[in-house]
Amino acid sequence: MKGKKAIIALFIIFLMFLIICPLLSIFAEAVFQEGRFSLESAIETITESENAAMIGSSLLLGLLVVIVSSIIALPLAYLFSRTQLARYRFFDIIFMIPFMTPPYIASMGWILFMQKRGLMQQLFPSLAFITDWFFSLGGLVMVMSFHVFPFMMTMMKNAMLSVPSSLDEAGAVLGAPFRTRIRKLFMPLITGNYAIGALLVFVKTISEYGTPSTLGRRIGFDVFTPDIHRYATVAPIEFGKSASLASVLIGICLLIWFLQNYITMRKTYSLVGGKGSAMRLVHLSRPALAAAIAFIAAVVFLSMVIPLFSVTVSSLIKLRGYGMRAGNYTFGNYIKVFTEDKQGISALLVSVFLAVSSATIAAMLGTISVTLSRRSGKRMGKLIEGITLLPEMLPSIVLVLGIMLFYNAIYQVIPIYGTLGIMVLSYVILFLPYTVQYVTSAYSQISPSLAAAGRISGGTPGYVFLHITLPLISRGILSGWMMTFIIAFRELVTPSLIAPTNTLTVSTYINRQFEQGSVGKGMAMAVICILFSTVSLLILNKAIIRKK
Repeated sequence: MKGKKAIIALFIIFLMFLIICPLLSIFAEAVFQEGRFSLESAIETITESENAAMIGSSLLLGLLVVIVSSIIALPLAYLFSRTQLARYRFFDIIFMIPFMTPPYIASMGWILFMQKRGLMQQLFPSLAFITDWFFSLGGLVMVMSFHVFPFMMTMMKNAMLSVPSSLDEAGAVLGAPFRTRIRKLFMPLITGNYAIGALLVFVKTISEYGTPSTLGRRIGFDVFTPDIHRYATVAPIEFGKSASLASVLIGICLLIWFLQNYITMRKTYSLVGGKGSAMRLVHLSRPALAAAIAFIAAVVFLSMVIPLFSVTVSSLIKLRGYGMRAGNYTFGNYIKVFTEDKQGISALLVSVFLAVSSATIAAMLGTISVTLSRRSGKRMGKLIEGITLLPEMLPSIVLVLGIMLFYNAIYQVIPIYGTLGIMVLSYVILFLPYTVQYVTSAYSQISPSLAAAGRISGGTPGYVFLHITLPLISRGILSGWMMTFIIAFRELVTPSLIAPTNTLTVSTYINRQFEQGSVGKGMAMAVICILFSTVSLLILNKAIIRKK
């Protein structure tokens, strides 16, 4: 028993060193000047007119994206949960495509489509007036909303599916019209779930780096993440200012998290009881069904067709000045990716190595974390779970900044700063929550009696885990590995901050080509990235289904 407690205590210390210490390094950098505690510099940075305006812009952007993504997601969630359209399950996969497409790639696609003499003006010259509107705050909000709405839609759809049809029928029997039932019966029951989705979308928005660094910077709309990145990477390096802004961002995210918990506790209702209730779908009239199909088609067109079409066509154009003319198409950009300077093939190999290694380590560490948390006491288990899930609640740029500061400070002890090792470590920390969540879900489906039966039959704890528990949770481990692999493969923030000199990944290669004007090569790599991620997802899904 004492040995078991010692192992758990050592593991908690290891997790704190891995995750908590980098976060503490951010606060230390913000409040310690030349070894002396002082809040003056941090307060001065935060209250600078430019930074104060930037904080306000970030909050405004988050609020607007929540509103627009709600306008998109709520009707879709209702249509695919409560009407006859719920039978078409393939839309669940279709609407995950925008979320799986890297936001910086979608943003670049929109820029190429909407810019002056861009693809839209070549196809529809009469719509040139839309260009000025797009390159504004409205366009930025639209692009970011089309990326995050699937997240809210999925959450709200699951919430709506949990509301029994009998409640709606009872309201109808009592004479309440449809609009009244929606407003006074249906909406209050899903308010808690909506609050969770809205607050998480808000955090994701103010934490996003890709779209603000491409489209936001182009329109002169400054927000948190590009400024934190600029202070940490552009000479003169000012880690103190970067840490101060990161501390503010951490504070906002934690405040949102506490607000989410408060609302959830007050506005969540138990809707699933012991008595089953069949779901009765609402059959839309012909005009309503036509309007619903038109809305779905518009969302699919704007969120998927335009950015993917723009990226693909741009990768095939030979000379940008000639645009979409016959004879101006070539596969030469794809050939250049693999032959010119060998940067493209090197970026692909580095990205695959980082994705495979970080996914494997995160899968092992996450499985150990969940296993120990379930075998330890309630307090120790909650502590392990809280530490491993902490990276999910915080912006990735903040964690990466903390890793930079911490491992630079202890370079003499652990010399991994400036190597691929620190990138692997960063990816493991960032994406550890995926494995933890999937493995926790898999564990929840296993009855404790199975392990007990194994021990009664004479199996040691190690034998029981390897031959009973591990095969049953392997599907969750594979799912966590898959998500980590796909997201790590196209990660942008980490390599842009701490990649070794002259080391490119897929994301930084695309970003560099786009900024240098080699759009064709950059978009060719973007298409390769999307295809690689999609094919990997399909292959791994098939493997998981076979495992099941």
